Amino acid sequence: MSQLTPRYNRLSIALHWLMLLLIAAVYACIELRVNYPKGSDLRELLKQWHFMLGLAVFALVWLRLLARTLSPTPPITPALPVWQAIPAKLMHLALYALMIGLPLVGWLTLSAAGKPIPFFGLQVPALIGENAELAGTLKQWHELAGVTGYWLIGLHAVAAVIHHHILRDDTLTRMLPGKSS
Repeated sequence: MSQLTPRYNRLSIALHWLMLLLIAAVYACIELRVNYPKGSDLRELLKQWHFMLGLAVFALVWLRLLARTLSPTPPITPALPVWQAIPAKLMHLALYALMIGLPLVGWLTLSAAGKPIPFFGLQVPALIGENAELAGTLKQWHELAGVTGYWLIGLHAVAAVIHHHILRDDTLTRMLPGKSS
């Protein structure tokens, strides 16, 4: 693509890829924990990192939304047909809902379970009071949303590759690191 191709601004691009790394680390921590016995130091450490990185995603998504609000979304060239544009918008809404909802439900789960909520040396306050039954329900929602996240992220990545290699538009290149126009 030429250097004249409209692209996202540097902050949006940086946040996109940083959040990809954070989300991958969040998933890695929670998946890897099962390799260690319950109550073991390493398992507990992985859970703590899962909590902290999830809250980092929650904090950064608001900065990302602000950047998206302040800077226009560059058009895709050639323009998408409506039958592709509508699902693309819905996918982005679903991904933002995931980046907000998943950490929030995790925070609510820890709150309802009466567990500490660590954030890089700080203790985040509980959002709700202790309620074991609610904690169990919230944990199920959190896990279901986590599995849904695998699918959403996978579909998002596959769509970017299809747009780049098959449809040959600039959907992917607008978000790649490099010189912004």
